[in-house]
Amino acid sequence: MAIDSGATSAKHTAGHEWCEAGCAGPPLAAPTAGLRIPADLASLDLVAGFVLELGRSGRLSSSETYRLRLAADELATNIVMHGYRGAPGDICVDGAVTPDQVWVRFADDAPPFDPRGGMKSPDLAMPLSRRAVGGLGVFLALTAVDRFDYELVAGRNVSTLTIHRDHHE
Repeated sequence: MAIDSGATSAKHTAGHEWCEAGCAGPPLAAPTAGLRIPADLASLDLVAGFVLELGRSGRLSSSETYRLRLAADELATNIVMHGYRGAPGDICVDGAVTPDQVWVRFADDAPPFDPRGGMKSPDLAMPLSRRAVGGLGVFLALTAVDRFDYELVAGRNVSTLTIHRDHHE
């Protein structure tokens, strides 16, 4: 999904169920309202709007917001394309702003998958024609954020992306 200015706001999108008080796993902080969306490509703009709103609320710089959005876009896209593989399902997204961080958490019922498994730095010196397909997006996403956590909670994949706010008011 392309990075855009974020004109779509998840707060103002009708027709989608909102999650209250977190989607899965232990609370990291009092989360904002979350959303539960169908696991399809058409729903990814809602994720983008939600993440952009968190960035604005947390007063993240444009660079920090971009990094969080990049990671969230990649993670959500991978859940849709590789997790559910076209099967019906939902993605639950929540997040919050705390004095120390802005975080966004994804929970899904796709087969268990820890994105960190087998992740390695790409060999950028190798010609594209000789590189293995896949993995670069996950590498970029997980290295874009300050922290990435994954756990399997009651059979659900729960992934959390965090940007630290140590220099924000």
